[in-house]
Amino acid sequence: MMFISRVLGRTFLAAAKTETSAAAAAATSTARTGYNPLEEFFEADRSPDDDKPVVYGRSWKASELRLKSWDDLHKLWYVLLKEKNMLMTQRQMLHAQNLRFPNPERIPKVRKSMCRIKHVLIERAIEEPDPRRSAEMKKMINAL
Repeated sequence: MMFISRVLGRTFLAAAKTETSAAAAAATSTARTGYNPLEEFFEADRSPDDDKPVVYGRSWKASELRLKSWDDLHKLWYVLLKEKNMLMTQRQMLHAQNLRFPNPERIPKVRKSMCRIKHVLIERAIEEPDPRRSAEMKKMINAL
């Protein structure tokens, strides 16, 4: 009887320790890899030891945007809006710390692309044969 109680006691103790350590490991991994939506407003940290400068892309051309569908332009608009918010947040945060904003030429590229998307959408709204639909499209574009 004593043997059985010792074995069962050890089993329960081991199970409790395993559950506790598993819970602690899960909490630690969640803390490390937990998703925070505010992280989207900040660029991933780069190591200052990197010698190569990061090369960022160019703004979109209107001719390229004319080839895109309405849905693609809509998705691209929100990608650019997110990028603009991230850059503006980063610039404001660095400005508050009296630090230099790296690659300030990125903001005008994003703004220029957004203006070109609006231009292409307005072109499409003007070409729309139905005046009621054209007016709705223009109203929606102006709300962007």
